[in-house]
Amino acid sequence: MTAPVARAVRRRVTVRGTVQGVGFRPFVHRLATDHALAGFVSNTASGVLIEVQGPPDEVARFCARLATEPPALASVTAVGFEDLPVSGADDVFSIRSTDRSPGRTLLPPDTATCADCLRELADPADRRHRHPFVTCTHCGPRFTIATGMPYDRAVTTMTGFPMCPACAREYGDPGDRRFHAQPVACPDCGPRLRLVPAAGSSVRPARNADALATARALLTAGRIVAVKGLGGYHLACDATDARAVGTLRTRKARGGKPFAVMCADLDTVRRIAAPSPAEQAALTSPRRPIVLLSRDARHDVLAPGVCPGSPHLGVMLPYTPVHTLLFGLPGDPPGPRVLVMTSGNRSGEPIVTDDDEALVRLAGLADAWLAHDRVIASPCDDSLLRVRADGTEQVLRRSRGYVPRPLRLPMAVRPALAVGGDLKNALCVGEGDQAWFGPHIGDMGDLTTLEAARRAEAQMRRLTGVGPELVAADRHPGYHSARWARRRAVGLPHRTPVLVQHHHAHIASAMAEHGLDGTAPVIGVAFDGTGYGDDGTVWGGEILLADYTGFRRFGHLTPAPLPGGDAGVANPCRLALARLWAAGMRWDPDLPCVAACAPEELLLLERQLTRGVATVATSSMGRLFDAVSSLVGVCHRAEYEAQAALELEAAASSAWAADTSAYDFGLVAGAFDPAPVLGALVADLRRGTPAGVLAARFHRGVARAVGEICRTARRDTGLTTVALSGGVFANALLEEECARLLADDGFAVLRHGEVPPNDGGLALGQLVVAAHGRQEG
Repeated sequence: MTAPVARAVRRRVTVRGTVQGVGFRPFVHRLATDHALAGFVSNTASGVLIEVQGPPDEVARFCARLATEPPALASVTAVGFEDLPVSGADDVFSIRSTDRSPGRTLLPPDTATCADCLRELADPADRRHRHPFVTCTHCGPRFTIATGMPYDRAVTTMTGFPMCPACAREYGDPGDRRFHAQPVACPDCGPRLRLVPAAGSSVRPARNADALATARALLTAGRIVAVKGLGGYHLACDATDARAVGTLRTRKARGGKPFAVMCADLDTVRRIAAPSPAEQAALTSPRRPIVLLSRDARHDVLAPGVCPGSPHLGVMLPYTPVHTLLFGLPGDPPGPRVLVMTSGNRSGEPIVTDDDEALVRLAGLADAWLAHDRVIASPCDDSLLRVRADGTEQVLRRSRGYVPRPLRLPMAVRPALAVGGDLKNALCVGEGDQAWFGPHIGDMGDLTTLEAARRAEAQMRRLTGVGPELVAADRHPGYHSARWARRRAVGLPHRTPVLVQHHHAHIASAMAEHGLDGTAPVIGVAFDGTGYGDDGTVWGGEILLADYTGFRRFGHLTPAPLPGGDAGVANPCRLALARLWAAGMRWDPDLPCVAACAPEELLLLERQLTRGVATVATSSMGRLFDAVSSLVGVCHRAEYEAQAALELEAAASSAWAADTSAYDFGLVAGAFDPAPVLGALVADLRRGTPAGVLAARFHRGVARAVGEICRTARRDTGLTTVALSGGVFANALLEEECARLLADDGFAVLRHGEVPPNDGGLALGQLVVAAHGRQEG
């Protein structure tokens, strides 16, 4: 007796998440064909809509595989099912055109060139051989070319490039990996490269393959080339050529700030650094961030000016076909294997994206421009991260490769915009249980950066569909971002911005990243360079008891005068003298920070401190690191942000394994006083103790003080979770030592991962605090 044939069933499936621009519809088509199902799949404004019909067992298997076998770039956040009446309308499975009804879907970030496209790029028999814009559904630009949603070619900057018949066939073939790959193109129909020499140059303009060959020859000859990438221009030069690196540093007024480099491949990376397996995985991931690596002095071929004084070297691998071709394919003339790749801008300005603007704003910096005619819709700088000893990642700049991937919030928020701070600015919009960071903008110091922030906010609204009802900002009355927030709030339902204390936002950011719902407070350790305090002074060495609704200041670093306010930060020697003065210690001539100052500078500073003129009290841990850096003779004048602290960390790294002792802070009534540390440092300095040992003892002393004050907070409150946040925790030695000591003492430790600990993550904290209706100050 034969088994009865199962009746057909029909099921509607809705898939939400990052499911457009990643090859999800052809994946669904192949899956349905595998199971001999009828029906259709369509993009919608909310994600992907599927209806399948066939035997119950096959429909069930199809639905199970949807969430477990998605395309590599897809991220499924929700799958919904609804049983429907069987229909006679479908006898095959088809891919339908996009449904443009209202809703929200997620756009994937830009992704590095995939292995399949790289093979085609290098294959002389392939029609895309040497095509600088080879891409497919598994790789290439998304965020930086999108001008609207749902994601379709008509709402990208590829709309001006009509497909040739061959590309159109691939685009319309569900079995091809370029099916509905919106940036699809080839040499016959795609964007074009061009090389534009600087005015007065003897170099001739060139196009396409000649443009690449000329650019490589210029780099080999020690010239500087502005290279247009996915999210903006880079300034590139040969990283092994000391003269070229020095010229770029001078032209860009870079001071001593380290340059990032791009290596041709992993073998080249191993010539300048010793990446761990986890660091290699980060370097080769589809995100292709800049990864901070320890330098390998045995094989280092870089010019000394690439990364002076830093314990780390920022390294990335090629992530566009243009980069790959710039290094050259087999048979090409040899060229540099390591390039400096620094943001194409003048100091303090946002990254340049527009071709005409690049010719003006980068004039005098570049000797030639390697440009192309695909418009960049959204500026997007390179992301930056470090890999911890345990293999976890700490993102320090969240931009290309991450934006606009959403973060899941532990609570629902009303539609809101958080504008972040004035340093390392990045915006954040949120609605429901999701938040979206915009790309890294930079320091809000001039009109060009403010305009970049306004454009970024408008683009995030277009791509996410979030229409803010309120705006959140920092409490600092002088911040450009806060003033912009006040203007932006006009006309919204909540007509004034919600102002959030700087360090509260840092701790709330760490809580939100770790999914805490805020029902229980945490002990928040917020260490950074500057933040406006509730008492009108500069905070930055804070121990807070915090949830999303508010905070209490449980402890802090003992304040000292900050001479000259923010302008004084460029002079760590003055910060050291101010700390000695606050501790009642003499300015003896044998101290390095005293010797670094001219007599008239010492006299002026003494008058400032004695009379309280042009000073403000600060509890900043970042400023204490600067002061100690000068006190031990490491850095007296800073040419870029955090230089003194970075060089102090480098010194400590050199002696970390050789010395395990620590200096003791004084802990009195909730304050931890560095006066005993300063006294011990001076005594050891006079004994001839090396600067590296002094720096290591200081780092360990800070970590032990954190552990001790957290124990006191636990005893008083019963709280057992500690959140570490603020820019000082970008210091790998300090962060890992604090986390180790706290974990050994039984605390649950929250450390940042995908959200930066510095002000680049501030907006997320502002967003969740504002969601709880807190109007601070």
